[in-house]
Amino acid sequence: MDVLVLIGRILFALLFLSSGVAHLVQTKAMAGYAASRGLPAAVPAVLFSGLLLLAGGLSLVLGVWADLGALLLAVFCFPTAVLMHAFWKESDAQMRQIEQTMFLKDIALGGAALMLLAFFSYAGDDLGLTITGPLFDIR
Repeated sequence: MDVLVLIGRILFALLFLSSGVAHLVQTKAMAGYAASRGLPAAVPAVLFSGLLLLAGGLSLVLGVWADLGALLLAVFCFPTAVLMHAFWKESDAQMRQIEQTMFLKDIALGGAALMLLAFFSYAGDDLGLTITGPLFDIR
């Protein structure tokens, strides 16, 4: 089971790690998009979210307080869904569908991150292939 959880952690975190790198490498372009969606202080927000994505993703992959890493990713996903993919504001049917899909993707990823938070917090030190145990104990 430990190996399957490790593979799952890596595969789940890949999306967040690559997105975090993109936030830091393509800050100007991403900040332009964020500003177009009405996000104030877009450049600092993009830089902060990039660091948040990297911290959460690395935490999961390395197994260093993986429960905290999962929480960080959930903290990213839910506001991103609402702020960046407000499909209910779109008048064009095609854009509305695209934004709704992106919204639901972010909500689903946030839900999965919450499940990982619960899993790591509950499994504790019984889960192998991690560097540290969980930060939280939800038993």
